[in-house]
Amino acid sequence: MDINLSQCFIAVDDHDKALAFYRDVLGLEVRNDVGFEGMRWVTVGSPSQPDVDIVLEPPLADPNASPADRQAMAEPLAKGLLRGVIFRTDDCDATFERIRAAGAEVLQEPVDQPYGVRDCAFRDPSGNMLRFNQPRKR
Repeated sequence: MDINLSQCFIAVDDHDKALAFYRDVLGLEVRNDVGFEGMRWVTVGSPSQPDVDIVLEPPLADPNASPADRQAMAEPLAKGLLRGVIFRTDDCDATFERIRAAGAEVLQEPVDQPYGVRDCAFRDPSGNMLRFNQPRKR
């Protein structure tokens, strides 16, 4: 039996701002951008990982959710309290400079971590923490 990751989800509060960041700044390709039941289904992914999609979705992707429930989910996103995502890069420092030059909010400059990676961290336009790590050479 073979099990592989197919999709992961990142909550966003504005698809257009998210696309500008994930496509134009990070260089991910847009794989799908369609409307569905009053919502928008957007997937992006790395060209080097064609079988893994990142779904950019509202914090509460349920068209039948109440306004109170939508607000309850939007608040932790706005505070940056939702779980982050970790991307792997082959050059942490160059990745950091490219993302910083695009104006993203820096959370951590590149640093060697005791658990074997060099990494940095940013916030995306919705407030999600994104880490970019590079395994240290042995």
